[in-house]
Amino acid sequence: MKVFKFGGASVKDADGVKNLVRVLKETGYNDTFLVVSAMGKTTNAMENVVEAYFENKSKIASALQEVIGYHEAILFDLFENKNHPVYSQVKTLFDEVKGFLAWNKSPKYAFVYDQVVGYGELVSTTIVSAYLSEMGIPNIWKDIRDLIKTDNSYRDAKVNWERTQQAVTDNVDVTKLNISQGFLGSDDNNFTTTLGREGSDYSAAILAFCLNAKSVTIWKDVPGVLNADPRNFDETQLLDYISYREAIELAFYGASVIHPKTLQPLQRKDIPLHVKSFINPVGEGTTVGKGNGIAPLVPCFIVKKDQVLIKLSSLDFSFIVENNISEIFKLFHDHRMKVDLIQNSAISFSVCLDNKFGGLDAMLQELKRKFKVVCHEDVSLYTIRHFNDDAVKSLQNGRTVLVEQRGRETVQLVVK
Repeated sequence: MKVFKFGGASVKDADGVKNLVRVLKETGYNDTFLVVSAMGKTTNAMENVVEAYFENKSKIASALQEVIGYHEAILFDLFENKNHPVYSQVKTLFDEVKGFLAWNKSPKYAFVYDQVVGYGELVSTTIVSAYLSEMGIPNIWKDIRDLIKTDNSYRDAKVNWERTQQAVTDNVDVTKLNISQGFLGSDDNNFTTTLGREGSDYSAAILAFCLNAKSVTIWKDVPGVLNADPRNFDETQLLDYISYREAIELAFYGASVIHPKTLQPLQRKDIPLHVKSFINPVGEGTTVGKGNGIAPLVPCFIVKKDQVLIKLSSLDFSFIVENNISEIFKLFHDHRMKVDLIQNSAISFSVCLDNKFGGLDAMLQELKRKFKVVCHEDVSLYTIRHFNDDAVKSLQNGRTVLVEQRGRETVQLVVK
């Protein structure tokens, strides 16, 4: 069996859904598990619904209606018969969102987030599944929450591999075309969980591992893995083949084409990953597979924007040593801050963080009780794999470099 993953950009409108059908017809779809993300920017729009729920409930209806209207427009373009069952199926899903927001009593943001935002994937796959059937492609719609089982770390759930393997083995017909959602799972109480933002790639890898798939293909709006994101860099180059190790390194530093967790389950079973263009499905794309010695022949650029650089120093000029550092990292953990770079000297400690869960202000108050704290917000972290002098100079020009760190293969710059 093979696993195909289509992201939100590939199904952002009716033409995108029609193109997905074209891709399946050109590449073959027997014995395939299809993982499809929420359409377009639906996840962002559903996040607005959650924000309204906590900040101004009078705005919930309009925020949700924006999402409903967007999907209705796609439905109207795909299904001329307004009595098609898909219309009532989609309405039922949105009614479930409304019902949850009406009866929910939990004050926990992460819990509410997961119960609401995941409906983007449920609606998307419902529409795509119905359209596939309309086009004469029989398929089985699966609720991924019945397959991927996790703990209850809402917004960043950890997979229970044993239970997930059993669920996939028991419930997936590997001889048919299956379609399901990315990004989602469920906990022991069958509440919805999410695997982290952009987690649909990871979902595809989890399924591939449990199905012993022969390959995973991620369909993107780029021709494959490039040496830099074309939205941020000019004159990018396609990487034809890279090793699991190199792909994991690039993902770890923030390359957006492949989700950081995706590679590990694939590497464990030597399942090759293909990154291809849904615009040109017969193009070669990029293959990720075995080969520890295989590295790109050109510098690879990665940027993470909206980062936070914190510089800590002791109040009494004493050394910052192991007990201080362990206390600092516990605070990072408690406030769900992702560490992207660290640098320390005898009396200072610098760290570049991702404040994606909004814990920065509370954490700074705790740090200021024991350390002198200098905080730079809205900085960018640039990483160059396989750097050369010209590559480094291209990033330094016109920017203020706050931290620079070099290794044998990688250089990182925190710039303002």
